[in-house]
Amino acid sequence: MTLSQPSPINGSRKIRYAVVGLGWFAQEAAIPAFAQAENSELVALVSDDPTKLKELSQKYGVQHTYSYEEYEDCLTSGEVDAVYIALPNHLHCEYTVRAANQAIHVLCEKPMAVTEAECEQMIHVCESNGVKLMIAYRLHLDPANMQAVEVVRSGQIGEPRIFNSVFTQQVTDEGNIRLRDITGGGTIDDIGIYCINAARYLFQDEPIEVFAVAANKGEQRFAEVDEMTSAILRFPDERLATFTVSFGAAPVSTYQIVGTKGDLRLDPAYAWYGELKHYLTVNGEAQEKTFPPHSQLAAEFTYFSDCILQNKDPEPSGMEGLNDVRIIRALYHSIQEGTFVQLNNLERDQYPAAEQTIQHPPTEEKPDLIHAASPGGGKL
Repeated sequence: MTLSQPSPINGSRKIRYAVVGLGWFAQEAAIPAFAQAENSELVALVSDDPTKLKELSQKYGVQHTYSYEEYEDCLTSGEVDAVYIALPNHLHCEYTVRAANQAIHVLCEKPMAVTEAECEQMIHVCESNGVKLMIAYRLHLDPANMQAVEVVRSGQIGEPRIFNSVFTQQVTDEGNIRLRDITGGGTIDDIGIYCINAARYLFQDEPIEVFAVAANKGEQRFAEVDEMTSAILRFPDERLATFTVSFGAAPVSTYQIVGTKGDLRLDPAYAWYGELKHYLTVNGEAQEKTFPPHSQLAAEFTYFSDCILQNKDPEPSGMEGLNDVRIIRALYHSIQEGTFVQLNNLERDQYPAAEQTIQHPPTEEKPDLIHAASPGGGKL
């Protein structure tokens, strides 16, 4: 089956997207960003909520709407070139595989899936059908985070030895998917993945051993997932990364990488909107740098569309997503067994760097949400 050609608009080709899943992040961050992604076009919405479909399609001028039962009709309509999958984690594999089998490119939110086997299936089916698969690691295109990579690589802080991160927020809605085990929720999957991924791209390497502990005060909202988790990741050359993530603490989003000559701290580090800041100290001399707001989601769509149009492999690939899921599963195993867990099967030959940074102006207004709410008011 051949891929339908993108429609010509203003003399150039645009990749036509369907957004699959219309929850908080899709509504607040993703859908408004298409207006600034010049090579990308939002043409379809997929949801089982008719109110969302009606109001969002009218607001953004989206012609085609589908229920989840009609997903196959969306894929075979000839109107869509790519899907952006913003569904709960346990549905990522199914909806990726179905898209790939219809020769539709896939941009899938992280974590890539719940299990390693699901990730491997997603990679295999996309490769077999000749479609692009990108996992939505928006910070791989973010100036603040990619400049942090360059600071470390430049040797300004000496040899990088320690990574430490705290990423916390209050998730107060007991029905939120992040607090449900069946949907692949939990602190490690939802926000711990940012810390894991940051440690990997700052060290430009893969961990070889992990350990984790979980804590839970027993509140009803934490009946299915732990309130918070702390982890240690051992990297080659005896480097250590540690992080703590929580759904029951005040909003904090920061990391610090410490070298033999200095350190770099980002605070906030993982936010998807607003300013991000560097605090760099070298040989006792401190400097601060502010990175202005920009649309990380517009950058993400622009990058993936360019990969499709130019037939390039996306850097945040299926293997990137698989490695993080392997680490996440090892951390859960460590919690269960109370011991260090070895990692012997992580391979990665490419890491993100500053040259793939993309900046678009931030979206001007915060949209009104339809049957959706922020998990806790944090900047994820």
